Amino acid sequence: MSTTTAPAPSKPPSQAAQDPPAWKRFVHTPTAGPVLALLVASTFFSFQSDQFLSGGNLALVIQQIMVVGTLALGQTLIILTAGIDLSCGAIMAFGSIVMAKLAAEGVLPPLVAIAAGIGVCALLGAANGALVTFVKLPPFIVTLGMLNIAFALTHIYSDEQTVTQLPGELTVLGDTFPMGSTDISYGSVLTIVLFLVFAYVLGQTAWGKHVYALGNSPEVARLTGIRTARLRMTIFTVAGVIYGIAALLLVARTGVGDPKAGQTDNLDSITAVVLGGTSLFGGRGLVLGTLLGALIVGVFRNGLQLMGVGSIYQMLITGVLVIAAVAFDQISRRKQRS
Repeated sequence: MSTTTAPAPSKPPSQAAQDPPAWKRFVHTPTAGPVLALLVASTFFSFQSDQFLSGGNLALVIQQIMVVGTLALGQTLIILTAGIDLSCGAIMAFGSIVMAKLAAEGVLPPLVAIAAGIGVCALLGAANGALVTFVKLPPFIVTLGMLNIAFALTHIYSDEQTVTQLPGELTVLGDTFPMGSTDISYGSVLTIVLFLVFAYVLGQTAWGKHVYALGNSPEVARLTGIRTARLRMTIFTVAGVIYGIAALLLVARTGVGDPKAGQTDNLDSITAVVLGGTSLFGGRGLVLGTLLGALIVGVFRNGLQLMGVGSIYQMLITGVLVIAAVAFDQISRRKQRS
């Protein structure tokens, strides 16, 4: 008696065949816009100036953005939770004065003075977080008040004097090492390492996923078991530590403790975050996008300077870019909802 076997069921198309091409997936990522803007700007300025693509000039761009870029990294953590920090530049300035003055006057050993400066920044960041988390004040109001507090503390503690004659431990990150025909600063390397570390933390750890969940919906995050109050406090404190590292980079780059430093860096950090594709409404964005945003600002300012364009027009163009980035974010959010 012969037996017949049923025909094997046809295999469904492979997942790879169903997935859209890589370039289509990239276009829909938050970093697509910043990458395109950076490429267009770099191409434009390379035609306008022969110096733009030189190794020395590109290294200079990276050195110029390392302080604001590091500030923007801390700012990204807060904006991902639908908050904002207007005090980051003032906190950084206070931290830089604390570590510079303690070290220059011999009150503390240089490394301990650096730790004290970073600790002060972390403390002020934690104060912001406590007021936002437990007193339920809006981040805009809290950090606006902290901006004035940190600004005043900086000028009181420094007695309006620039701190000079700093020990080498505070300025070593401003030193450079050769890479081919280009000199790269140690501070630039540290900035890039920080971005890579937090890109991993936000993308591959439970803590990072909780940050995004908090930004998307605090109530839903709480109902899923996330301790939102502790998480928000941690985010503001970690941001404060990052501002402290930015303070060290500032001192290393300038070689002094300047009480007038950082007065517009809060706005520059927000600009870098927004241009990098992070949504001001929280829950959407990448820290590597923030690095791209900082590079866009640096490339525009450097390129326009090489073209002989005045600084006031550089500010004008930066403002236009910010408005365009926020408008793009709004349009993309509306399309996702529809």
